[in-house]
Amino acid sequence: MRALLSILALSVLAACASAPTRYTPAQGGERGFSEMRIEQDRYRIEFAAGSDASFQLAEDYALRRAAEVTLREGGDWFLVVTRAREGNDRNPVGVGGTVGQSWGSGGFRASGVGVGLRFDGNAGEKAVMLEILVRTGETPPEPQAYNARAVLEHAPE
Repeated sequence: MRALLSILALSVLAACASAPTRYTPAQGGERGFSEMRIEQDRYRIEFAAGSDASFQLAEDYALRRAAEVTLREGGDWFLVVTRAREGNDRNPVGVGGTVGQSWGSGGFRASGVGVGLRFDGNAGEKAVMLEILVRTGETPPEPQAYNARAVLEHAPE
């Protein structure tokens, strides 16, 4: 029984022990940002995050990278033409329980209690993908148009 409890405790620690999500280049499929030039002024920006980050933070990081790419390429603003999310916000470790009762003929009665643990190594992993067009000049008043300098002023670290 002790060996089973030790294995269970190690499994819980392993499921929770992942590197925190940071704004850094993704390397070899790891968390972080990546970019790909599609055409002269069109880019695909992706930010992959773990269970410690929200979808909102992943999107903020993707917008930050889009602003950096825009300025690097000599643009002033960018237009988001495609926005997609993948993954989920589930916790990697879950605990559940049930209680049940049944009655039979002749006054027979039974009760039961169940406890379950869930370990999901992919739970909470998420990615946000933006496809952007880099533009110069004044930022138009469109909901999907972003001034690159303004985005960087308000971007999370």
